[in-house]
Amino acid sequence: MNNPIETKNLSPRFWEKKSLKSLNMTEWEALCDGCGKCCLNKLEDENSGEVALTRVACRLLDDTTCRCAHYENRHQFVPECIVLKPSNIDRHAYWMPETCAYRLLHTGQPLPDWHPLITGTSESVYKAGISVQGTTVSEFDIAEEDWEDYVIQEPI
Repeated sequence: MNNPIETKNLSPRFWEKKSLKSLNMTEWEALCDGCGKCCLNKLEDENSGEVALTRVACRLLDDTTCRCAHYENRHQFVPECIVLKPSNIDRHAYWMPETCAYRLLHTGQPLPDWHPLITGTSESVYKAGISVQGTTVSEFDIAEEDWEDYVIQEPI
């Protein structure tokens, strides 16, 4: 099944013409590739600051769609959820997955060939092996002290 992404209200290749901080909300949201990795619980090394992804998913991640089940009001359920936006990208980009469009563009890198804005379909993320669809475990099932056992290497 081919799942085309909605681009009719977007300028072609807008991400190459505008800075992240000048994007409107529609453009900003369109950068999300839908991989679901930002919703994986992470471990940060206190000494090095290195961030590792785990397969342990936030309780709100829908493992089938790789989307937040309560995106608009997620802070009600997960107060520590980072809402990445143009005004805080400088502080939080390091926390995002290595393949994340926001992180890539923030560091001056291009979008990857598999990104839905390039391919025109959201399925390209899954086909490229970037999506966490069907690969996560719930944070309700794994004790936090065991998360190290679920560390994954990027990019996945």
